[in-house]
Amino acid sequence: MNRLLLGVSAACLLSGATQADTVNITLLGVGDIYEFDEGFAAMNAIAKAERAANPNTIYVMDGDMLSPSLLSGFDKGQNTIDLTNLVPFDLAVPGNHEFDFGPENFIEKMAASAYPWAAINITQADGSAVPGLGGVMVKDVGGISVALIPVAQDTSPEVASTGDLVFLPTVDTAIAAARAAREAGAELVVGVVQTNMTNDRALIASHAFDVILSGDDHQYATSYDGITAYVETSIDGRFLSPVDLAVEVTVKDDGTRSIKWTPNFRFINTANVEPDPETQAMVDTFSAQLDESLNVEIGATSGPLDSRRNVVRGEESAMGNLIADAMRAATGADLTITNGGGIRADRTYDAGTMLTRRDILSELPFGNVTVLTEITGAQVLAALENGVSQVEKGAGRFPQVSGVTFAFDPGAEAGSRVSEVMVGGAALDLDRVYKVATNDYMLGGGDGYSALAGGHVLINQGNGNLMANDVMNYVATMGGTDAAVEGRITNLAAQ
Repeated sequence: MNRLLLGVSAACLLSGATQADTVNITLLGVGDIYEFDEGFAAMNAIAKAERAANPNTIYVMDGDMLSPSLLSGFDKGQNTIDLTNLVPFDLAVPGNHEFDFGPENFIEKMAASAYPWAAINITQADGSAVPGLGGVMVKDVGGISVALIPVAQDTSPEVASTGDLVFLPTVDTAIAAARAAREAGAELVVGVVQTNMTNDRALIASHAFDVILSGDDHQYATSYDGITAYVETSIDGRFLSPVDLAVEVTVKDDGTRSIKWTPNFRFINTANVEPDPETQAMVDTFSAQLDESLNVEIGATSGPLDSRRNVVRGEESAMGNLIADAMRAATGADLTITNGGGIRADRTYDAGTMLTRRDILSELPFGNVTVLTEITGAQVLAALENGVSQVEKGAGRFPQVSGVTFAFDPGAEAGSRVSEVMVGGAALDLDRVYKVATNDYMLGGGDGYSALAGGHVLINQGNGNLMANDVMNYVATMGGTDAAVEGRITNLAAQ
């Protein structure tokens, strides 16, 4: 039944009611929590406090936790499980980064969790359920029937290593499940989703949900259109927004119920929160374990380096050049194409900075392997076209390159943006076979790089080195790095 009609019924029939009561419910969502030493201790402190203040608190994770982070590069995300097991979620939804180490690792981490994981739009290849992954959860919260609709991002196979798992459409699947839950008697329908803002808007516009708690966009946002309350849950637990619902329940003489509610959004800057002591102790232990091996110096920069998200996903980057050069040197490739979205530290380095192992592993936390394949110039061109096809969206597929230069027009139609491609100082020959260094994720079609498949693979995942190791060895061998922006990629619209 439509909640708006319920609200109208409650107003019109109040005089015939035998009972009216108010149930206070708090919804707390978090998402996109990566670094073990940033968000978890404050997040756990807040969750404990909310539950203590209101036993009718629902605490959920809306995706992206196992990766990428420095420590997760070593333990494949187990640290995030250990930290969240201290203050378990009521429900966790997998984001695309839950699959960075493959579906088998995700299933292992679900089994190690002290809380349930769920997503209604993920199945195995044969349509059967993924072991350990649940569906819609219905909870009795203070006498109110609350349905939690858990939905993952359907683009996960393009940006993560999801294996043979099948991802059904995020929006359509979510809306259908929300309406079904309402028909089945749920009085509050809450979407717990890992998806982008465009999909969020579609979910809000459907008016199938009372509340939507969403991750993926790395932003903080709240909204309420009079029907659906919405929270975008920021990144690394920096800003949290508990949503308090004062749910007025009216029961008529004939036993039928109706409810109405208004949301109250609270804002918490976790920089001002006292960390949970138990969680902080675990964080300190993890930090100590990392320090000894990661603080080893490998070489200094002669100029500045930049790995900020907007740079590596939209233009030539000195850090991207360093990484691509190291991959080409390690394999003897003609050229390197690597995705800017795999470069993650999101920072700058001044000239003269002494780089450490920690720096490189922070930049390359996914554990990707450098691979080498032989493909035609036509495939190289197609790969570059894919790389710039979503530059206006800041997509992670943007290419950082070595041994090749090219221009692109972001205003042109996707697939027809690239021009002036030169390899080794000569014009790209569409029929010639080139040795191309890339990473195992992209070779498998990740980030839309299907053009890299179908060639003759010379170094596969099993025989390649970790990208991070190739970069560390390159910097150490060179006695530092003089990487700089040098005109490898030209944005024609910026001229």
